[in-house]
Order: sequence, then structure tokens, then C-alpha cells
Amino acid sequence: MSSGGNSGSQATSLIIRALALGQVRLRDWWRVALRELPAGMTLGAILGLLGMARIALWQTLGFYDYGPHWVLVATTVGTGLVGIVTFGSLAGSMLPFLLQRLGFDPASASAPFVATLVDVTGLVIYFSIALAILSGTLL
Repeated sequence: MSSGGNSGSQATSLIIRALALGQVRLRDWWRVALRELPAGMTLGAILGLLGMARIALWQTLGFYDYGPHWVLVATTVGTGLVGIVTFGSLAGSMLPFLLQRLGFDPASASAPFVATLVDVTGLVIYFSIALAILSGTLL
């Protein structure tokens, strides 16, 4: 689940650098968001598929028994990763713009701050998805 914090930290670092070098301006926030959205979704989908494949492989090979609803567990993990990484990329790229707009130094949106923010929010995203998918079966 910390993959959202990692993607957010990377996005923040790149945007802070671009703002400092004048490569992007405050009014370019929407273009950055439009680029980060598919990047986050793609990365999340790749990680989600890997997570689902790992659950399926462990279940099939007998390394771990996820129970009779293992497909739903795999779907929860995969969908959660897509949501968390996408949110991390968007939040990490938008936070420096927000701080600059409010008159603060965008560099104060350092990687540990973004990682903590996105990781905590990632738990809410994951459990919300788990509630939606697993309700009536495991929950």
C-alpha cells in the first residue's frame, strides 16, 4: 500500500524541480494533472495485476490459502492499488501547485510529507474498496 506514497513522492520531486526551473507555471496545473492521471492509472494497473497474480499463484500452488473468496481478495488488492497509486500521483503533483498558490514554498511539500499523507489516505481508499467488493462475503 505504500506504493501510493512512493508515486506521490516522485511526482512531488519532479514538479518542485520543474517549478524551480520555470518549466511549469501555476496556471499549468491542469496539464500536469492530465499527464499524471494516466501515468498513475497505468502504474497502478501494472502493480495491481502483479498483486492479483501473486495471490492467484500462491492460492494455486498452495503456499497460502486465501479462502473460498480468494478471487474477491485479489480483486480488492488490484483495484486498491490502482486507486492508491493514481491518487498518490495526482496528490503528489498537485500539492506543490496548491502550496505555491497559497503563498508557501512548494519545496515544503517534501517527499516524507507527501508519502505520509498519501499512505494514510491510501488506507482509507483500500478499506473503502474492500468494503465495496467484500461486503456480503468476508465483511
